[in-house]
Amino acid sequence: MPNPNRSSHSSRHVLIVALVVSAMLWGATATGAVWSNTFRAGERLEHLADRIRLVVDPPPDREIAAIVEVTEVLPPEVVEPATGTGDIAGPATPRPKRKPVNVKLRVNPGRVFASQHTKDWCSPAGTQIVLAIHDIVDNSVASQRKLADKTRKYESWKDSHNGGWGPAAIAEALADAGVAGYEVRSYGNRGLALRDSAIALSKTKAPVILIAWRGAHTWVMTGYRADADPTIFRNAKITGTYIYDPWYPRVSSIWGPSDRPGTFQDTAEMERNYLRWDRPEGDYKERDGKFIAVVPTIPLKDQPAAGS
Repeated sequence: MPNPNRSSHSSRHVLIVALVVSAMLWGATATGAVWSNTFRAGERLEHLADRIRLVVDPPPDREIAAIVEVTEVLPPEVVEPATGTGDIAGPATPRPKRKPVNVKLRVNPGRVFASQHTKDWCSPAGTQIVLAIHDIVDNSVASQRKLADKTRKYESWKDSHNGGWGPAAIAEALADAGVAGYEVRSYGNRGLALRDSAIALSKTKAPVILIAWRGAHTWVMTGYRADADPTIFRNAKITGTYIYDPWYPRVSSIWGPSDRPGTFQDTAEMERNYLRWDRPEGDYKERDGKFIAVVPTIPLKDQPAAGS
């Protein structure tokens, strides 16, 4: 998730590289390589300029918060109580009925959605959406620019070898703005990631940030559907999520058109977009091959800086 608001001393080198790579991208588009993403050619070409730029302007090698690896989600599943006899045991507590649920945060897209102002600002835009839901910032370009201008404060090579904001920078930026408790989590499979994210959303009434497109993009999850309440049933299956995609209303040459804010993304769309972390710029020991999310742990109402 690179960000162009970095040191400018290498701008001439970046401009030359950008022109060369643009020509390469044009040629790939003409042959259909970008749209079909054959052998991920489109992704490799899009990141070539960033990789060369970082040789002359690398991000700082500073420490970031450790990622939280989630291997199992264990909500307090209700079990059938013993019936008991005589005066010793009280009346049996009925087991909650297993039924589909449809959970959505009460948010106004016109007030909180922010389209990323540049192709590289998905992380600042996603952060802005979360802050707007917490009633801390508005959804203007000016507010997004203020966040993006802090790139050097939050970026780290450990978080994003490309520079700019990775998931750890998002959590740090949220905390600095007054929204505490977001943490970066990793999961071995998509079902576990979505179930844990759904539980966190239900408990905190706050959005989750999903790191989509193999780690290249930010989605804000504002709700979900499931075949049962995941806060009660451990085997509840999340059948889709409600997403605010900062890329909207653009069309990606690799991922296709984005959807309106709040669109329900069904299982097929989650399988197409929410993928294991797999970045071309290098290894990330704690993330490679994992599903990544930035998850709230403190209820929105308990945030000291949250609005009414």
